[in-house]
Amino acid sequence: MTIGRTLLQFSNVTKRFGGLVAVDNVNFDVKEHEVLGLIGPNGSGKTTIMNLISGALRVSSGTISMKSRRLSAMPAYQISRAGVARTFQLVRILPGLTIVENVMAGSAFGHQQHWGHEAQHQAEALLDRLGLGAQMNDPASSLTYIDQKRLELARALASEPRVLLLDEWLAGLNPTELQIGIDLVSQLRNEGRTIILVEHVMDAIRSVCDRCVVMNSGAKISEGTPSQVLSDKQVIQAYLGDE
Repeated sequence: MTIGRTLLQFSNVTKRFGGLVAVDNVNFDVKEHEVLGLIGPNGSGKTTIMNLISGALRVSSGTISMKSRRLSAMPAYQISRAGVARTFQLVRILPGLTIVENVMAGSAFGHQQHWGHEAQHQAEALLDRLGLGAQMNDPASSLTYIDQKRLELARALASEPRVLLLDEWLAGLNPTELQIGIDLVSQLRNEGRTIILVEHVMDAIRSVCDRCVVMNSGAKISEGTPSQVLSDKQVIQAYLGDE
């Protein structure tokens, strides 16, 4: 799938928590059909950026826009309906619902809204794709941690988002699961989805990302292809230290 025009713009964005600057005047764009890796050491501001895009946090200054729509002026539910869906670093499911009902919730409240039988058919297809079809009527609370991650991704995909935010979705997987996860993200990329991927697994970054933005201490320190940023001396220093 050919990378298209700019879809998401992150312009001079700053987020402060009192005297702490978690994101410091950051700029980058995301193109249609692009997988953008957002990488950096722990505490560098990556998840804060995801929270700002999805509306879980409000910017202190600057703007986040999708096409002509200013996402940073919207509440989270409007951002979801505008076409942004996400998974969380700490998985968030709806434990009082069944697995299929969790996914149907994504259909009902997301970008492309589906209801009733249409929503159920879509949810069942997504669960089959992610290996949870046989369990779809079980309580969501019965799932293992890894399968909860699959459920959360299915719920995000059910909204048919324009931008999919994956916050360390591959973390905690064993080697076999990791390869399955990388293959799945590659499939999503080949379908033409636009993805922002926060990840520490460098095999995934190299395999699926078209471009990377590197964060350190709230600031953007590098931007380019995976091979460019991973050979950048400033990036190596941020990960490994002066030594």
